[in-house]
Amino acid sequence: MDLLIAEPLEAEVLQWLDARHELFYAPRLAQDRRVFLDALSQARAVLLPPQLPVDARVLAGAPRLRVIGRIVGGQENIDLSACTRAGIEVVRCVDAAAPAEAEFILGALLALLRPSPEEMGRVAGRELGTSAVGLVGMSATSRKIARMLQPLGSRVIGYDPTLHASDPSWSRWGIQPVSLRELFENADAVCVQMTYFSRYRGLLGERTLGHARRGQVLVSVSPLDLFDEDLLAEMLKSGQLTAAWLDNVSPGALEPGQPLHAVRGLLATPRLASYTREARVRSAWGVAKQVDEVLRTAPNTARPGARRASTTAEAAQRAAGAPAAGERNDWFRPDAAAGLAA
Repeated sequence: MDLLIAEPLEAEVLQWLDARHELFYAPRLAQDRRVFLDALSQARAVLLPPQLPVDARVLAGAPRLRVIGRIVGGQENIDLSACTRAGIEVVRCVDAAAPAEAEFILGALLALLRPSPEEMGRVAGRELGTSAVGLVGMSATSRKIARMLQPLGSRVIGYDPTLHASDPSWSRWGIQPVSLRELFENADAVCVQMTYFSRYRGLLGERTLGHARRGQVLVSVSPLDLFDEDLLAEMLKSGQLTAAWLDNVSPGALEPGQPLHAVRGLLATPRLASYTREARVRSAWGVAKQVDEVLRTAPNTARPGARRASTTAEAAQRAAGAPAAGERNDWFRPDAAAGLAA
């Protein structure tokens, strides 16, 4: 088996891959971990939904695996260090969701800068065109937001830990580079769309977020791990932050006993920003083409040092509902994914 697809996939992308590789398409495979592991043991490539975790133990049972594709979401639930040690690539189309995320952030800013219905008559809203907007992380999403804000008249400032203030990119984007503390001190609104790595855990804490301009609003599509949750809750409760919209929050972060439970002014959504038909199609094509490249160039053998799988491809496929060798391959139906593009 060349490619295991364990999530729904757009019909046109599925057909394109089927014309090039031997596929095992089982979009409901995530519901049965044992069957998934059996199928994975024979795959050279896999497309995985975010809810399926991949660690060193899973990789050890997949000796022929060369590449993991992630269409939706980030790299959560994938042990990147284990993949690197095993020589397995993890591919995503990181810019596919940029237009969708930028539109979402712009809409969130406009909403948060207006008073809530309860505040009407007591608190006046603000216009985005007269506001200073701080962008944390110079991703493709940030650059798209900057291009949307500039015609409105907004002053755009930015910070990125990997980009020096003297880099000519800043002037090309029309963004004024500042330190992270200066950004929070001077912005009326802050947008966080920074790629998360473990070294950035708690980056937005007392030394940065703690200096937020009074009345500031905040929108984030980055993982909550970037924030000091206790401080964020305190800033919202005190009114230092007027409101915050976090679009990458797991349900557990809002449960009773957690710092952000029932905090005034907090809106939380489960990754709605990138959830558009257009973004998914762009991501599916981007990941499919990267996976195709790896399959065409990587050796069709077990990885050096990997143990041989204990199950056969036929047994794994039969367990997931595929036909035995020689049977008509009616289980694979590219049209089954057509509804995703509707």
